[in-house]
Amino acid sequence: MKLKVTRTTLPPFEEFCSEIRPLWDSHWVTNMGEKHDALETALRERTGCGVTLFSSGHLAIEAALEALELPAGSEVITTPFTFVSTTHAIVRRGLHPVFCDVRASDGTLDPYCLEPLINERTSAILPVHVYGNVCDVERIGAIAARHGLKVVYDAAHAFGVRYKGVPAESFGDASVLSFHATKVFSTVEGGAVCWHDGRMEQRLKDLKNFGIRDTEHCEAVGGNAKLDELRAAMGICNLRHFDEAVARRREAALLYRELLAGAGDPVPFPSELQADVEPNWSYFPVLFSTQVRRDAAYDALATAGIGSRKYFWPLTCDAGCYISDRSAARQGEAVRRYSAAAQRGLDVAGWPPPASVARELSSRVLCLPLSPYITPEEIESVVRWSVSR
Repeated sequence: MKLKVTRTTLPPFEEFCSEIRPLWDSHWVTNMGEKHDALETALRERTGCGVTLFSSGHLAIEAALEALELPAGSEVITTPFTFVSTTHAIVRRGLHPVFCDVRASDGTLDPYCLEPLINERTSAILPVHVYGNVCDVERIGAIAARHGLKVVYDAAHAFGVRYKGVPAESFGDASVLSFHATKVFSTVEGGAVCWHDGRMEQRLKDLKNFGIRDTEHCEAVGGNAKLDELRAAMGICNLRHFDEAVARRREAALLYRELLAGAGDPVPFPSELQADVEPNWSYFPVLFSTQVRRDAAYDALATAGIGSRKYFWPLTCDAGCYISDRSAARQGEAVRRYSAAAQRGLDVAGWPPPASVARELSSRVLCLPLSPYITPEEIESVVRWSVSR
C-alpha cells in the first residue's frame, strides 16, 4: 500500500538513540529499570491515577480482571463492537462474556441495554471507549453501583482523551490502555492498567512478574508481562511529542470532515463530536449507507494503493471461536433475559435485541487513513476514492 490506514508515531531518531544510550552502559534492559519507572511515573502524573505497565494491552486486560478477583465462571457484560482481544481476555480468565448492544450515536456500550443482562452470575461490566468516544460513564457507573458490579474500561483507543476535564483513564475500578504501534501513543508494543485502589498495585505487580517480590520471595502465581527498557524509552520519547501529534491528527480529521460535508455517502462517525469530550483523534471512521457501498469503497481504495480497515468487522460475537453452540446458547439466554425483564415490570421499550445496532454499524463502518504524517493532498485523494464509488 502507498498509504496505510495508520503510521506508527515515532520520535526523532537521534532523540531515541540518546534515550537508550545509557542502557548500553548499564546493560539493564528489563525487570523494571530506570526507563520503566520513569515512564510509569510520567503516566501517573498525566492520568492522575495509579498506573502499572505491561508488555501488551491484552495482558493488561487479563491482569485487571484477575486483580479484581472476580468469581471464577461469573459473567462479564461487554460489547461485541470491539477488537477480539477484549472478549478473549474475558474468556482466557475463565469468565463468560455476555454481549450488550451499543449506541448508534457513537458505538459505545448502551447503558439502557445493560439492566436485562444482569443476573446473580454477573460480576463485572467491560465497556470500550470505541475510537476514543467516551462511554456513558455516569449511567454505567450508577448501574454498576446499584448491582454491586466492578467496571473495567477498555481504554485502548482513549489515551489522552478527557471528559468534562477528567482523563478517560480514570473512570471505573480500572481502565486498560494499549500502547501498540497502531495507537495514538505507542511504545511499539505495550499497555497499562490504570487504577485507584492501592491494593491493586501489588496484585498487578505479582501478575506481571511471576509473583516474585524479591530475590528470595515468590508470594503469588503470576506470569511474565513486563515492559522492557527499550520500549519504555520509546514511550518516554513519544510522550514528549504526544500533544503535538494529536494536534496534527486534529487538523487532518477536521479536513476530512470539511471535505466530506455534503457528500452524503460516506459520513463521519460519529456525525457530531461528543459534548464535553476532548478527543485524541485516534481514528477516522466513516459510515456508508449500505454494506455494499462500504465494501466497494474498500476495494476501490485498495486498488488505488490506499489502506483502510473494516474496524470492527465482523463483530466479536460473530467470530468463529464464539459461534459455537455454547455461545449461541448464551445469546439465546440474553434474549430470554430481555423477556424476563419485561415480565418483571422493567421498561424495555426501545431496547433492541442484543447486538442489532452493533451489527448494523459493523456492516457499514470503514476507518480511513489517519496519522500525524498524512498530508492534505493524501486526504483529498482518500476522500475522492471513497465518495466516487
